[in-house]
Amino acid sequence: MPKSVLDAHRLIGPVPFDDLPRDPGREMDRLGIHHACVTHTLSLYSDVHAGNEALLGLRDPRLVPVPVLLPEAFAPAQDWDVPMVRLCPARHRYELTGPTTLRRLADLGAVAAIELDETSPAELVTLTRRLPELRVLLLSPGYRRLRAIGELMAEIPNLWLEIGTVNTQRGVEWLAAHYGAERLVFGTGAPVMDDCGPRFLLDHLELPEADIDLIASGGSLLGQGVLR
Repeated sequence: MPKSVLDAHRLIGPVPFDDLPRDPGREMDRLGIHHACVTHTLSLYSDVHAGNEALLGLRDPRLVPVPVLLPEAFAPAQDWDVPMVRLCPARHRYELTGPTTLRRLADLGAVAAIELDETSPAELVTLTRRLPELRVLLLSPGYRRLRAIGELMAEIPNLWLEIGTVNTQRGVEWLAAHYGAERLVFGTGAPVMDDCGPRFLLDHLELPEADIDLIASGGSLLGQGVLR
């Protein structure tokens, strides 16, 4: 059992297709998840600004806000003191490597979290070449694209991977062997996605205990400085 578990990919708020609990605390307690990086669903499905406002008003020390970045050319830059922001270029119709996005990310200096389906390997390579200091967390990669993911991790030193959907036999172990457990991060995508499966996966990894603890607590990306 890991000493501390940080869910790097969790949602709070309403969704248009289901009723979700307002407070994730009970489910986190049941699964032994101590902290979570959370994005508000309003920011994903409805009103980015309203969702971010609600998110940044949270006062629960177990929940780390991850606002959604909407790079608007004529809007003032967001003055956020957050360790990570979420990018949704496909959903919100903007260019991941456009000048406004690059400028906002450089100004914030936060980790950029993005789902693999929101972008492409080529865009990620271009983004990280333009901003070589940018740290990127790739969310919901799935298990059918392990070769492409491996190629990205080999090409981009500052790319970390959320493992919640890498639910194929020894897929996480393969990634750890080739790219290091320190670049793997536990996350679930809950409650829209299942969190029991990723939690079971974490408890049954065939890796050294120190590696499992590192993955559970956010790897080398989120383990230090996120929980303030």
